[in-house]
Formats: sequence, structure tokens, C-alpha cells
Amino acid sequence: MKKKLVLIGNGMAGVRCIEEILKIDENAFDITIFGKEPYPNYNRILLSSVLQGKTSLDDITLNDWDWYEKHQICLNSGEEVTAIDPDRHIVMTNKGRETEYDQLIIATGSKPIILPIPGAEKEGVMGFRDIQDCEKMIESAKSYKRAVVIGGGLLGLEAARGLLNLGMKVDVVHIGKHLMDRQLDSAASRLLQQQLEDQGMNFLLEKNTVEIMGLERVNGIRFSDGMELETDLVVMAVGIQPNIELAKKCGLHVNRGILVDDYLRTNIPNIYAVGECAEHRGVVYGLVAPLYEQGKVLAETICHQKGKGYNGSVLSTQLKVSGVDVFSAGIIADSDNTKSMKIYDEYRGIYKKVVIRDKRIVGAILVGDTNESRKLMEWIRKEETVPETFQLSLWSSESGALNENTASVMKDDEIVCGCNGVSKGTICKAIVEQGLTTVEQVKNCTNASRSCGGCKGLVEELLEYTLGEKFDKSTLKETVCGCTTLSRDEVIAEIKRKQLRSVKEVMDELGWKNKEGCSKCRPALNYYLGMLYPTVHYDEKDSRFVNERLHANIQADGTYSVVPRIYGGVTTAEQLRKIADVAEKYNVPLIKLTGGQRIDLLGIEKENLPKIWEELDMPSGYAYAKALRTVKTCVGKQFCRFGTQDSIQLGIRLEKKLERLSTPHKVKMSVSACPRNCAESGIKDIGIVGVDGGWEIYVGGNGGTHLRSGDLFCTVETEEEVIEMSSAILQYYRETARYLERTSKWVERLGIEKIREAIFDVDFRKQLLQRLEETLAATTDPWKEIVENKGIQSQLFGNITTKIPANH
Repeated sequence: MKKKLVLIGNGMAGVRCIEEILKIDENAFDITIFGKEPYPNYNRILLSSVLQGKTSLDDITLNDWDWYEKHQICLNSGEEVTAIDPDRHIVMTNKGRETEYDQLIIATGSKPIILPIPGAEKEGVMGFRDIQDCEKMIESAKSYKRAVVIGGGLLGLEAARGLLNLGMKVDVVHIGKHLMDRQLDSAASRLLQQQLEDQGMNFLLEKNTVEIMGLERVNGIRFSDGMELETDLVVMAVGIQPNIELAKKCGLHVNRGILVDDYLRTNIPNIYAVGECAEHRGVVYGLVAPLYEQGKVLAETICHQKGKGYNGSVLSTQLKVSGVDVFSAGIIADSDNTKSMKIYDEYRGIYKKVVIRDKRIVGAILVGDTNESRKLMEWIRKEETVPETFQLSLWSSESGALNENTASVMKDDEIVCGCNGVSKGTICKAIVEQGLTTVEQVKNCTNASRSCGGCKGLVEELLEYTLGEKFDKSTLKETVCGCTTLSRDEVIAEIKRKQLRSVKEVMDELGWKNKEGCSKCRPALNYYLGMLYPTVHYDEKDSRFVNERLHANIQADGTYSVVPRIYGGVTTAEQLRKIADVAEKYNVPLIKLTGGQRIDLLGIEKENLPKIWEELDMPSGYAYAKALRTVKTCVGKQFCRFGTQDSIQLGIRLEKKLERLSTPHKVKMSVSACPRNCAESGIKDIGIVGVDGGWEIYVGGNGGTHLRSGDLFCTVETEEEVIEMSSAILQYYRETARYLERTSKWVERLGIEKIREAIFDVDFRKQLLQRLEETLAATTDPWKEIVENKGIQSQLFGNITTKIPANH
């Protein structure tokens, strides 16, 4: 009988420990995870990239929802453990749930320190710790333009760069004499400050904040010297404190963190702690590499493979802010028993310092050129004696430079991926034994480059070094996933050439490494097959994302959200009465008017979904689908004195024509009756704006995390031309976009001129429209099938134990 393993915390350290346990024995435990956030496990290292607009939550997700389901892990997302009873071996949650455990891992992480100063509770004051903090800052930047970041450390500078990208004026306030004073000396800090000032940051050093001013919302801050500074947003990045309240209440020994031994054991049997909440030999670690080391040791402990234990970590820090590279590791301060080597080139923005004690390198700082960081970190880690020939290099290609130690001369035990502790030998062995040919495959197999991605170039080198003449540089292209060496275009070409018709057939015929595929490629292949063969392809439900399989958005508490379609945002008393009756009958706890002019029924139990759809007798609004979601409209010329066109009629025509059309990603449209743009047409995938005598069509807008204004595609005179052009654009997007690529990214990749050239070709446009009509003719509302054939319900609703929130 399997033992019950419970993990409190769905973050990087805890889930990495679970991954290591699964490697040792995937059948040893029934695993339950409680995560306070309504998301799967994501990469917090890259939060600054999300804030800076380079990536999205999907991009930084480490283990998606299907990973939990595949490994039969019960994930209770959006649910917080509030108490532990060590005597009864039970954890209790804020939702009244009690769960038994045989082994318990506490990985509750940390929280940002909010300075205890007057006004810290005001609206607009926040930390920078999770994806919700990013979303708050992004939302604030839409309405406010002045921001202050308190804290000139690593996290503060990354937050400041992100706020600059969002168009805000940013002041960085730091109590110390120079930036990153724990990682850099004064010379390195001055150089970094100069480069960041060139980017637009303003710095106020040696400033102690004593008050946050404003009524309900912050409007300024005051310093101890009496100086005041106006601001609309305050981000505190002054440090973290471990989440130990839960541990305290149940009798665990705590200091700054939860006290653990070298095997991550606490003072209570069968309870362990790992990550930022744990304190080992007086140290609490906040960087990912030590946490992953702890996770591996704990996995061995729990699986009774106790080795040498965890002996602490040598810390290193890397910062990359808009091209400014910084590396720091080990001891950086000069002292009586150390000597240092330095290079300072203000013109090129390069500073290098190596600290030596007893003929051994014990610390290093690199600013502007960090190519030597890997070798220096290796020497610090191994405490090796400095070679007589050792010298720092100002030029990357200079003879004798450390960075000449590339793949060919690295030792097998040298670390390539510092975040995950992966050596050259491990990577090369995996390449040979597993037949790996791409960086993506190496990442999936060994975890190298999985975290910050800084070692990706070296992994590419190792592939070329290990495979020799067999190395195909074309494998550096973007593949569909790690299961294949083929790109999206190559997969589609092979599907056409070999007339493949099913996901399984594609994987078998095209030599998929993982015969069952993965959560990334299966939905993509299912989409590509449906796009190519709309009339004959059988839509494989198991290859769709979970929300699409259930035809509802799953919420954080395990209930569901139902969104009926309301064309153009125009409804009737009869429709409203139906919705009200259903809401009342099934005790729907929340009825929400959405930004897409629809009505969302939230908190519905799974077993009630078919009955609710049957009684609503309305088509699905596809709020869960990679398809057309909504066509938002303003009231138009019939009611608005500024309106020049009938936006409602055109919006409804577009929505009725294109509903249920499967697309690479979600698609949102809108129609505004005049350039005042009340329907926000400028930030939709396809936006229509009424002008005197016609309509403007915009493509590639995005109102989400990566805010982007749509490109003006063309101007036409009639509604028929709008429908024709919009339909052709959507079909061209369907045929040329990568799966899960939004139109904003698609337009940037292809270029608006290339898209215009294709659509303006009359003959090609006719072909696109013909293929679109064939696809539309083959579509049906899935909920009509469910209502008419209750037998389908078991296929859709059976054996889904993982709790999965919306927006998946």
C-alpha cells in the first residue's frame, strides 16, 4: 500500500523535491500538494521577465496541469493549509479539508518584507514576489505614471526595469551607499548605476523612507532628511522573511526559518522543511540553486537513500537588465588576509574582480562581461589553487582568457547549469544514451537551462561537441516540443505528405521520442490536424487542455465557470430570465459581468454542468477555448451621438459567423462605431473602427500582460468587406501561426506587410475563405452534443482529480 505524502507549498523547491522522488520511485507515494496560488508550479526567477514584457505565465510554467494529472498528483490549488496536527498526522485547510499524511514536507517559501512605516497599508504599496504582484504593477501602469522602488538590490533593480518597460517614471530608493551592496563593491556598483541611469532609472542613495503619504492611495513618500518624492506606486524590494507561522503553531523549532538538519528533517518525526522557509546551519537561502540541492537531498531522505546530506551552498548571483550583465559569487570584500585582481574599463563598461585567499579563488565580481563566470564559479566551488598562468582578460577572445575553457576542454564534473547543478558529464552522457539532439530535449531530460536559461548557449556547444559531425545545426530551430526535432512547419509538411490523420499516427510516423507525447505537443498536433482536415479529422478530446475537455473554466476551489454566448454583448429579457432562473435553481454563488460583455456564472459543481447547459439552451461562449471568445461592441450610431457606423449589427454578424472556429490561441475581436474606440478595438486580435464612409481594420492588438496596439491593416467601405477581410486574416492566422502563438506575436514574427501581401492577393484570399467555410461547416456546439447524448459525459468528466483553476 502506498504511503501518503503531503507537500505544503506548490513552489519551485517543494515541487523539485517531488520530481526527484518520482525519479527514485514513482510508485512509492500517493502525493497531495496544497498551493496557495491558483496556478501550477512556475519559475519565480523569470518573474522580472514577465514584468518586463518578455514572457507570460504560460512561458514560465515549469509543470503544467497535465503533469500533475499524468503523475496522479492531487493538486489543491488556491487552497491554504492553516494547521498541522502532528499527533494525528493531519493537515487542515482554509476550506475545511482534513488530509492525512505519512510524510509531510513544508515548503511554504517566504514573503516580501513590507517596511513597518506609517502609510505602508495604503493602496498602491506592494511587494514583488509572485505573478499577482506582476499583474498589479502592469494594471497600475495603465492608469499611473510614477513609481518608486524601495530597495537597490537584485530584485529591486529587476522590478525597476520592468516598470520602465511599462512606461512609468521610476525612482529607486536605497538606504545603502551603493547598489547591490551585498553582491558588489563600490566600483562595480558605480559602473552598474551609470549604465542603469542611461536606461532611464533615477537613484536616490542613502535615503531612509519614514512615511508613505496619501489618503487612501499613495501619492508620495517622505525621507528622514525631510525630502519628499511624489509617486503613484511604491514597490518594496527590501528582502524576504520565511513563512514559518504554520510551523510555529504545530510545535516545530524555528529561528529565522524552520530549523532543519543536514537531511532537511525538523524536530518532529516525518515532518521536513525545504526551500526559503528552512534554516540550515544558521542560513536561510533565497536563491534557486541551493533550494534545488536541498530538494534532491530531501528526496533521497524520504525514499530511504540517505547519502552525505546537505552541507550548505556557495552563493552566486546573476543579474541581466536590458543588456547589463552582472555576476557575483563568494567573498567579495577585501580584507587583511585576501588579495584581489581587478580590471576596470569605464569606456566599455567592464569591471572584473577576483578575490584570492591562501592561493585559492574565494570570490568574484564581473560587470559588463560575465563570460568567465562559469569557470570562476567552478574554482570557487572546488576551492582549487589558482594556476600560475591565471589571468583576467579584458577581451573575450584574448589568449589565456578563462572563457576559452569551452565545451571541448571542460572537465566532466564541471557544472554547466548552476541553477540545477547539472554537470558537463551528465549532459554528455544523456545526449549519447538518450539520443538527444536539441536543447529542448536536453532541458527535459537533465533540467539544464530549465531555470534562468543562462547556460543555453553552453548546452548548444555541448550538443555540437558530443555529436560531432552528426550534430545538425538546424536542430537549434524552435521545435514543436522536446519530443521531436521537427519544427511546426516541418510537422505540418509531413502530415500533408504522408496524409496522417491522428495524433498517434503523427507521433509514430514522425519518430516521436516520447511515444505518448506530452502536454505541449498533443494539443498542438490535434489543432494542426483539425486545421488541415476539418471535415474528416476526429477531434481527440484527450489531446485537448483540461478546460477544453470539460467545456468550462475550472476555478481555484474546484468548481466551474459557465459563460453562455451573448452575441455582441446584446441580450434580451428572455435570456436574462433564463440565466437568472438557472442561477437561482443551482445556487450559483457569483454572477459576474465580464469585460467581454458576457455573464459569467461561477462556482458551479461539476455534476451540474450538463443540466445547466440544457436549461440555459444557449450556445457556449467558449470562455475556455482556443477559439473566438467575444466580439465586443459599443452602442453604435443608433444611440450614440458620436457614432458613425452600426457597430452592434456588424459585431453580431462577425460573432455569429466565426463562433466555434478553432484557432492557435484565444481570439478577441471588437467593433467600435467611431475613433473614440469605446470597444477598445485598438488592443484586440482583430479590431474594427468606424470612420466616415467606412471601417478601419486593426490586427495584432493585445490588452493583456504584453500590451500591444494593433497594426492598421486596411480601410474598407462596407460591412461585407470587413467580414471578408477579417475572415481571411483569421484563416491565414490559423494556417501560419504556431500553436499557442497570440496574434500579437504572430504579426511581429511575420510582419504586417507580409500578411497584407497574402490577404490582398485576390485569388489567395478566395482560397483562404473557401477553406474557412469548409471548417465552419464542420463545427458544432459541443454542449449540444453533451445535452443530446449524455453518454459523452463519462468521457468528459471521468477521473479528473486534479484541481485546476481558470485561464488554463
